[in-house]
Amino acid sequence: MDQSQLSSHIKSWGIELGFQQVGITTTALEEDEAYLLNWLKEGRHGEMSYMQRHGTKRSRPSDLVPGTISVISLRMDYLAPSSKHPAQVLNNKELAYVSRYAMGRDYHKLMRQRLQKLATKIETQYGQFGYRCFVDSAPILEKALARNAGLGWIGKHSNLINPKAGSWFFLGEIYTDLPLEIDKPFTEHHCGSCNACIDICPTQAIVGPMQVDARRCISYLTIELRSSIPEEFRKMIGNRVYGCDDCQLICPWNKFAKNTEEEDFRVRNGLDAPTLVELFAWTEAEFLKNTEGSAIRRIGYECWSRNIAVGLGNAPKTDETISALKARANDPSDMVREHVSWALAQHKCH
Repeated sequence: MDQSQLSSHIKSWGIELGFQQVGITTTALEEDEAYLLNWLKEGRHGEMSYMQRHGTKRSRPSDLVPGTISVISLRMDYLAPSSKHPAQVLNNKELAYVSRYAMGRDYHKLMRQRLQKLATKIETQYGQFGYRCFVDSAPILEKALARNAGLGWIGKHSNLINPKAGSWFFLGEIYTDLPLEIDKPFTEHHCGSCNACIDICPTQAIVGPMQVDARRCISYLTIELRSSIPEEFRKMIGNRVYGCDDCQLICPWNKFAKNTEEEDFRVRNGLDAPTLVELFAWTEAEFLKNTEGSAIRRIGYECWSRNIAVGLGNAPKTDETISALKARANDPSDMVREHVSWALAQHKCH
């Protein structure tokens, strides 16, 4: 089987396994490495020390996995059908907004299994080869690799945009030592003069085209940050308790986005439009039960409670809101108590 045939088969097998697009690229990321190092130098990674810890392994695939000469990049749609429209949730301040990618099963597990199936299929047809599968599980510049593999361009919000599918999709990679036929990179940039994502960002975290300061980003503040959320951002967070999709919701290219056919990505436990009060009433055991198999579980009960306390501080002042906050005014967690105190103060209650 020659390079062209094998590459063509890999793409067909990837589609059969539920991926919407498959591309192949080299390991060359010199320009992206310079961008990454400058971003780190400016401290825009916040407390995500792992971004710095791995050095240039993130931009040099063959340093991370010796022998790598080709990268298979794949994307999978995740927008769940029949879920409550995001705008309805964001506009109702008694509801809690969960980023649309996290409403179903944890994509890491599902995609990693599919990537492994693809690798096994290649091995069955081609013979043994060197490879490693990744889904947000190692220091990888996945969007740059996907762009180079022809899957789309990196938009001003720093997410990958596909002209026929928008940006509501996950990315995964297979690093391999196979000499595959390389796809043409996506060199065009179709954002034009549109700055909608920059303008809509609640915390103004997009400080320039393709320049995100994570320290201001709601996704970072509610998911990656493990300490107190800076007070300057709490009002801006609104009712977003896990992540933020505003830059994708406003993007005109997402009119081409398609709903997922993956059953595992469908909404679980009503997380498309839960109330803040009901989520805040969860015990830790209920949190663990209701987030089983979900990406949400990784932030832990304490940060989950911290985020919801902020949401309740921004919610309308009702008896239910105040009662919910007061019920946890003596929470065992110092951090949760501090955010509850802030929330009560927003309603002029102490």
